[in-house]
Amino acid sequence: MAKPGKRLKTAQENIDRNTSYKLEDAVKLLKNCAGAKFDETVELSMNLGIDPRHADQQVRGVVQLPSGTGKNVRVAVFAKGDKADEAKEAGADIVGAEDLAEIIQGGKMDFDRCIATPDMMAVVGRLGKILGPRGLMPNPKLGTVTPNVEDAVKAAKGGEVTFRAEKAGIVHVGVGKASFSEDALAANIRAVVGAIIKAKPSGSKGTYVKKVSVSSTMGPGMKLDLASASSAA
Repeated sequence: MAKPGKRLKTAQENIDRNTSYKLEDAVKLLKNCAGAKFDETVELSMNLGIDPRHADQQVRGVVQLPSGTGKNVRVAVFAKGDKADEAKEAGADIVGAEDLAEIIQGGKMDFDRCIATPDMMAVVGRLGKILGPRGLMPNPKLGTVTPNVEDAVKAAKGGEVTFRAEKAGIVHVGVGKASFSEDALAANIRAVVGAIIKAKPSGSKGTYVKKVSVSSTMGPGMKLDLASASSAA
């Protein structure tokens, strides 16, 4: 196992692993610890008391980040005719039908979100084993299977992110960049925490949110006080 570098080791010395920081304090510490030469992504992690292997304990959804994502989101759209034109005018990066499916089957997926009109799902369905594991499969519950491709593309470009619990019941969501202001990061974190709490499945028993933490790409992680991270969500 690689030893932490001098910069990370110094940053870790400023973090108390046994303390659950209030959101405002955690964001301030995180920004101070983000010393990489690039604009680090800030990631929120939530450990949930669920078993996603059961259908009634799955957690997934979509949330609009009030401060945006800080990245250029590339959007692919499966559509034909007028809907394809609508997607292009809305700012979609890649638009196609069977031709787009062939590109994806060939191993090229140069996009972050995938949207499809309902009539294209027969084509998209064949790509489930490719798009599914990457979290890119269009889904009507997430608003990515829709006849209103214009709104869907604009939402994806404007800061909408999806979340989904992994097999271990942990949700990871990028909530912005280290260059964001403290208020902007706090607003995004509260929005995501609130959305995940609202997405509590019917089969969840006992403690739903076990642990919440936040970190930057190259920085140390720190525990968050759930009450401060979910207030005003």
